[in-house]
Amino acid sequence: MNRALLTGVATLALFAGAASAADLKFPVGEDSRFNWDSYNQFAEAHGDISDQTLTIFGPWLGPDKDLVESVIAYFEEATGADVQYSGSDSFEQQIVIDTQAGSPPNIAVFPQPGLAADLAAKGLLTKLPAEVGEFLTENYAAGQSWVDLSSYAGKDGEKALYAFPYKADVKSLVWYVPDNFDDAGYEVPETMEELKALTEQIVADGGTPWCIGLGSGGATGWPATDWVEDMVLRTQPPEIYDQWVTNEIPFNDPRIVNAIDEFGWFAKNDKFVDGGAAAVASTDFRDSPKGLFSSPPKCYMHKMASFIPSFFPEGTELGLDADFFYFPAYEGEDLGKPVLGAGTLFGITKDSPAAQAFIEFLETPIAHEVWMAQSGFLTPFTGVNPEAYANDALRGQGEILTEATTFRFDGSDLMPGKIGAGAFWTGMIDFVGGQSAEQAATKIQNTWDSIK
Repeated sequence: MNRALLTGVATLALFAGAASAADLKFPVGEDSRFNWDSYNQFAEAHGDISDQTLTIFGPWLGPDKDLVESVIAYFEEATGADVQYSGSDSFEQQIVIDTQAGSPPNIAVFPQPGLAADLAAKGLLTKLPAEVGEFLTENYAAGQSWVDLSSYAGKDGEKALYAFPYKADVKSLVWYVPDNFDDAGYEVPETMEELKALTEQIVADGGTPWCIGLGSGGATGWPATDWVEDMVLRTQPPEIYDQWVTNEIPFNDPRIVNAIDEFGWFAKNDKFVDGGAAAVASTDFRDSPKGLFSSPPKCYMHKMASFIPSFFPEGTELGLDADFFYFPAYEGEDLGKPVLGAGTLFGITKDSPAAQAFIEFLETPIAHEVWMAQSGFLTPFTGVNPEAYANDALRGQGEILTEATTFRFDGSDLMPGKIGAGAFWTGMIDFVGGQSAEQAATKIQNTWDSIK
């Protein structure tokens, strides 16, 4: 239950605000996919706060800016508040400057929890009410995972909830061409054991199971970090993952070395990868999925995050020409269904009644469904209507997110830049190039030890 509904009933404000009904992407009450009751109840609980201006600063530009503003319009319509959103491709640097200079926005949208944690530690973020944590626990799939992701030590050293997670991305995906599977008689694997068996079966049938490319210019190596992170989550409890990304356990701990070797089982076998193991490091990640679409197929599977269809051949129809399945967990490990991903978090950098109201607005299904119905939005909120998703592909990824028993943020983004955007990348290139997992991991750990 949204706590706003428990605070009493104020004047109904359905037609108040800076936005007019004509500005709303979906007119209130007219699309049965949406939870309009959540909108009406929020508006009733908060009433008219048209005397307030709310500033929001985030990383979204271009089409994403239009999308978030389409959501903000409903908050404006419900409350009458004037919301001013601005985006920047240098958000990470600018928000630090603005908060330290004493001129922050009311709300900042963080693409990485580490940055939010840094500001919280400096006393530059406002603690969110305990009810927000209760909401996340009760209404987000793998709710405790999201609470942990949004909780940091404050200036007083005490851990508290400082951010609201909103808009997620899923990385635990394997892409394939359904027609290729059908022609060969293959079925989508539901466990890691089945995925490995399918990999071997494709080779036995004379095919190549995987396309893997780690090339990315100056960022070459980063796709391997997603593989390793997913393997840590599938071979170890989530607390081991957490200790790894904070260096509480070293990179060359046997449990992490084992996860790297699990990635190597796929990437370092010449028979398993298009072009052989030597091609893994040199193939650009944007080109690697093309093998799925050649005739005959150069490969049958490609592991990559939800954004990769942008690099599929023009005209590819998801669900028909290409589809995906969950990168499965080991049945024998009994670790549930972990999901690796990323996302954004809303934090209050300058408190105000409107800022508090906006966080409460994010607890309503309508605040998610409006973006869901357009593009590029996934949510772990189990209270939304899955039918609101714009297409089957988004709906399927949303189901993976809401069925997750554990969610963890991309580990390399949580590590110091010198590791997560440096030594981890190059270490994985060394690994696929011939070094052992232990050698590569030890080299990465040596770099971490050198950080002062």
